[in-house]
Amino acid sequence: MTTITLDAIKSRQDELAGMIAAFEAQVRDTKIFVLPEIEITLQPGEHYAGIIVGKEDEPSHHLILLPGEAESVTWKGSKDWAAEIGGELPTRREQSLLFANLHDQFQSAWYWSCEEHASDSACAWIQDFGSGYQGNDRKGSEFRARAVRRLPISA
Repeated sequence: MTTITLDAIKSRQDELAGMIAAFEAQVRDTKIFVLPEIEITLQPGEHYAGIIVGKEDEPSHHLILLPGEAESVTWKGSKDWAAEIGGELPTRREQSLLFANLHDQFQSAWYWSCEEHASDSACAWIQDFGSGYQGNDRKGSEFRARAVRRLPISA
């Protein structure tokens, strides 16, 4: 039989105090993300893509893929086309979500995003919906385009 000593008890007490402190820190660091219930009406040909979680001060939003597609358009032409049908080109993050959730709604081809290249204003970002790869090309190049609409999520 093991002899219980005061030092052994104090050692275990210190160990338990450390575990309690670590557990309490976890609870303090817990974040609550609230998504209010929403009913989304999709127009004919629209597809629900999912939720884009906002960064820092940006609100989160639901992403809807609009029907139709532009073929062989420049970046400006694709932005104009998207505006004409009541939408916008998707961001790079949104294109990743579209690739993940609605891949079957796209041709295996390159599509324009709405984002210019940060260090080269003559270029904009594109995504290949065959491989999922994102790259950039000159704004005068011709690729395909799809438009989206966004529904902000407000708590």
